[in-house]
Amino acid sequence: MDTSILDKAIVFAVKAHQGAERKGKGFPYIVHPMEAVSIAATMTNDQELLAAAALHDTVEDTAVTLKDVEREFGKRIAELVEAESDIEFEGKSRQESWRLRKEEAIERLSSATNEVKIVALADKLSNIRAIYRDYQAIGDKVWDLFCVKDKASHEWHFRGLARALASLKGTFAYDEFFDTVEKVFKK
Repeated sequence: MDTSILDKAIVFAVKAHQGAERKGKGFPYIVHPMEAVSIAATMTNDQELLAAAALHDTVEDTAVTLKDVEREFGKRIAELVEAESDIEFEGKSRQESWRLRKEEAIERLSSATNEVKIVALADKLSNIRAIYRDYQAIGDKVWDLFCVKDKASHEWHFRGLARALASLKGTFAYDEFFDTVEKVFKK
């Protein structure tokens, strides 16, 4: 199996995220995209999908542009990264645009291909795992780590993602995602 595109994507992501830390965690940010690659690998051995999982936050969270990704990795990987990147709303802060960005992402994922959904699920499962670990340690204070601090808003978002990603039901990753969302937002 030729893993050169994945290897290149991992090196690229490590450089792009160099020096960044995971929000409120005190460990290198690159751990998150690497976990996303590991999760995606439970659903596919498509090296371009795995590369997109490694690169999924480079455009959203670093100085890397989609043009950079396309130049280095080709159109398909750039499109997969773009599909997993939040749309920015001009004139609004990240907090002010949070609900709009999440609504748009859920709507887009609902009609996305399973390839796009695999990359998204890998990212979202990594995120909800981290939230669950923090939730076990500090309870509802976990929401203070986010720009939107309302637990109900996060519940709406993650349950919406679960519905949008439901075509992946039956995969280990989806089932873990769904179960972890249930644990975090149990009534």
